[in-house]
Amino acid sequence: MASNKTTFPPVTFSESGGIRYLHLGTPWIQGAMRIRDPNEIYLEYSQQMMAWLLFLQSKPKMQIAQLGLGTGSLAKFTLEHCPDVVNTVVELNPAVILAARTMFELPNDHVKLRVLQEDALAFVNNKRHQQQFDVLQVDLYDADAKGPVLSSLEFYQACYRTLKAVGVMTVNLFSQHKSFDINLNNICKAFHGRVLIFPESHDCNAVAIAFKGPMITTDWERIVQRAKMIEKTTGLPTKSWAHGLRAFNAHQEERLVI
Repeated sequence: MASNKTTFPPVTFSESGGIRYLHLGTPWIQGAMRIRDPNEIYLEYSQQMMAWLLFLQSKPKMQIAQLGLGTGSLAKFTLEHCPDVVNTVVELNPAVILAARTMFELPNDHVKLRVLQEDALAFVNNKRHQQQFDVLQVDLYDADAKGPVLSSLEFYQACYRTLKAVGVMTVNLFSQHKSFDINLNNICKAFHGRVLIFPESHDCNAVAIAFKGPMITTDWERIVQRAKMIEKTTGLPTKSWAHGLRAFNAHQEERLVI
């Protein structure tokens, strides 16, 4: 009789220069942590996954969902810098959850953190999660790390439905793969064209930001000031974010209209 048991790639680690890396049995990096500063977000694209802070004010009882745990860097950072925000993390591979807790200092029990061993597609399709979250952070890669494992229009439409009436989604895409255009087109369709994209980082990742709710129309200088405040309070290197978004997205040169 055939087994229905899911098989997962092996979880492996490497260390170099005080940085500990997570792998899934391949050289591709799935996450990283500076050993002497475990709550820092080390990788540039992971830092940009926090870009929702430019547009939403962190506040108590805000709900954030992360699809894909990795080293738990986003959850750890949010627990430290966004007081009383409720974090829900969805990760299918139980070994990744164990690794995050034992090798990357993700809290095992925290009143504001819930880690679910669950399929991300099933999670966003669950009607109980419709309009539950203020923020959705999507970082779903397999061992080959060539593109997100979920990329369909139906997936991103389900992501849209999980967001509250005003919500922001950030997605880690890989710019040097055919999946990039597929994902970006489907995100744009699901979010009615309300999408910004960061310039690709040095590791060829490119983070997209998608919006739900009233249109945003503002001067870039306000975004710049917001970025400076975030950098001062959290240590995130956000000062370059406004310039990158302004220069890389068409029709956004004068004002941000999204």
